[in-house]
Amino acid sequence: MKTIVIGVMPQEQIRARAVAIAKGEYKPKSGEPKIWFTSMKSVAEVLSDQNRALLKVIRETNPDSMTVLAKATGRQPGNLSRTLKTMARYGLVDLQREKSHVRPVVTATEFRILAAA
Repeated sequence: MKTIVIGVMPQEQIRARAVAIAKGEYKPKSGEPKIWFTSMKSVAEVLSDQNRALLKVIRETNPDSMTVLAKATGRQPGNLSRTLKTMARYGLVDLQREKSHVRPVVTATEFRILAAA
């Protein structure tokens, strides 16, 4: 699996960076974060011990659906679905639609966090 680089900086700076990239005034270098959070607290919520354990279960069991994953983890399907959708927004999992169900696939197993002081 790959390592995802995560950046942490205030929303205004994230927005200004995105605008500069869109205008062609700034070109991100390789190794720069592709995923941005506005606080370490939000990083900690998404990459909590429980969520990292969930990523490990997905990677090791390769569940066919969220229902199978819910049974394997003992989590409620609604809660699990919300968690996975949040993780998908940040690119940590891919939710692949297959016929009548959605199969979660882990896209990263290691994280490097860069925070501006």
